[in-house]
Amino acid sequence: MATSYHIDQIDQKILSFLVKNARMPFLEIARECGVSGAAIHQRVKRLEANGVITGSRLLVKPQALGLNVCAYISISLSESTRYPEVIAQLKKIPEIVECHFVTGRYAILAKAYCLDNDHLMEVLLNTIQKIPYIQSTDTMISLDEPIERQVWVKEFKSTTYTGLNRGKSEE
Repeated sequence: MATSYHIDQIDQKILSFLVKNARMPFLEIARECGVSGAAIHQRVKRLEANGVITGSRLLVKPQALGLNVCAYISISLSESTRYPEVIAQLKKIPEIVECHFVTGRYAILAKAYCLDNDHLMEVLLNTIQKIPYIQSTDTMISLDEPIERQVWVKEFKSTTYTGLNRGKSEE
């Protein structure tokens, strides 16, 4: 069931600060927004409850862990209706860090990090290509990632976010 959540200017400011630094203290955000720390806390909880904020995380450079190969794997399916089953199997592969259902020639675009090319080949041949309903793969290796950033938050008067109600009551 879809719900709507009105995002106002204060929510926009909160999101812009948190996108830049998810560890920014709520009291500092409150000072910047001209409201109380409690108000920021309540608004962040409401943004989370309505699916606008889906979490925060610590980012680790893959190379720091020896994961020196970043690959994008385009996957075609023999039966498109088996998409959920294929995704369930791809979720079990730790090397895959992103997965998208896409338009075009392929059905799925996955991003994977591997130790080296041999590791990538092993993941492709012995894991991904053995999943039922995967017809073929096409792999591109990333040579460089010159842009890496979080989604940007546009400053504008207001908007309404329509997301999925994940069984949480509205506040």
